[in-house]
Amino acid sequence: MNFIFISPQFPTNYYHFCAELKNNGVNVLGIGDSAYDSLPYSLKNVLTEYYKVESMENYDQMMRAVAYFTFKYGRIDWLESNNEYWLTQDARLRTDFHITSGFQLNEIETFKSKKHMKEYYKKAGVPAVECYKIGSREGCFSFAAKYGYPIVVKPDNGVGAQNTYRISNDQELDQFFAETDREGYLAEPYVDGTICSYDAIINSKGDVLFESGNVTPVSIMDIVNNKADAYFYIEKQLPDDVRDAGRRCVKAFDVKSRFIHFEFFRLNKDMPGVANKGEIIALEVNMRPSGGFTPDMLNYANSTNVYKIWADMIAFDRCTLSEYADKFYCIYVGRRDCNPHKNAHNEILSRYRANITMSDRMPAVLAQGMGDQMYIAKFSEKDQMEAFLQYVIA
Repeated sequence: MNFIFISPQFPTNYYHFCAELKNNGVNVLGIGDSAYDSLPYSLKNVLTEYYKVESMENYDQMMRAVAYFTFKYGRIDWLESNNEYWLTQDARLRTDFHITSGFQLNEIETFKSKKHMKEYYKKAGVPAVECYKIGSREGCFSFAAKYGYPIVVKPDNGVGAQNTYRISNDQELDQFFAETDREGYLAEPYVDGTICSYDAIINSKGDVLFESGNVTPVSIMDIVNNKADAYFYIEKQLPDDVRDAGRRCVKAFDVKSRFIHFEFFRLNKDMPGVANKGEIIALEVNMRPSGGFTPDMLNYANSTNVYKIWADMIAFDRCTLSEYADKFYCIYVGRRDCNPHKNAHNEILSRYRANITMSDRMPAVLAQGMGDQMYIAKFSEKDQMEAFLQYVIA
C-alpha cells in the first residue's frame, strides 16, 4: 500500500501517524516544504522517501510531486494531510490522480462550508442556529434585527477562529462593513454555550473504532480576540448526548475512513425555537483530527494510542488494540507571553511533575489560538484538574 502524507513535519507530533503506518507495513511517502536535512530523525526513519516542494501553495509543484511518486512506486492508495488547511488541496490531488480512498473535490463543499453543513444537521436531527450569507448591508442589518444582538460574523470556509467577530450593536456592524471585505462571510446568532466535541476514528463501513471528546469552557473566538490564555480538556467519560449527536452526524455526513473532530454547543441558557439550556446544538464539523497536540491528549485521557488506531483503520479497516481501560481528565493550558502570571514556569513543572505529560513552546503559527507556552497534564478527578488550571493561569 502506497500512502502519501502531506506535510508530515507539521505539526511536529504528526510523525506518529507516519510511524504507525510504517509499523503496519504501509509504504509512507512524504511531501512538504521543509528541507530534508531539517526533518527530525524520528520522521526520516519512517518515510520511504520525501519530496520537497518550494511552496505547498503551488499546486503545480504538488502535482509534480505526486506524479513522481506515482511513476516510481505505482498506484497511490491514500493521500492525506490530516490538516484543515490542506483539505481542499488534498481532495483536488485525489481527484486528479484518481485516488478514491478519500473525499473528492466535488464533495468538499459538504463539510467545508458552514452554511452547507446546516442541511446535514437537519438530516441528523441535531439542532443548529440559522445563518445568513452576508450580501447587502441592509440584509445583514435585517438579520441582526430579527435575531437580536450579539451576532457572530465569520468566514463560511474559515479555519479555526481566525477573522471571527462578535458584533454587539449597529455601530460595530457598521464598522465591520467599513473595515472588512465581507466576501464569503456568514452571520449567525450568538450562542451562549460551552463548546464540546466528538472526536472519533471511523472505518470504511462507518463503524466507530474510537470515540472521545473535549470541552472548551472559553471559546477560541474570545481567546483569540481578547488575547487570553487558552485552555480546554478531554472528558474522562464522553457524555451520552454528545456521543448520540456525534454518531448521528457521522451517519448524516456519511463519514468513512476518517479521523474526525465535530464541535457542538451545550447551551448555557434557553434558545427559543432552537433548544433548551443544557442541551446540545451543532457548531461545525471538521473532517480531520483536532489540532495541535490534541491527539496526544486523547491518548493520555484514554490510555490508548489514536495514531495506531488511525493507522489500523487505514491498513486493516479495524482496530487491533485492546479496549482502552484507565480514564483521566487531560487538560491543555496555553499561557501567553504578553500576559503577566503569578507562578513561574519552573514552579509549575515542580509542583505538578507527577501530572504534567507535556510542556513545550508552541509554534508561532499556532500560538495565536493556543498560547505561547503550553502545558498538558492529566488527573483522576476534575477538581484536581481545575486547581491546576487556576495555578497555571493565575
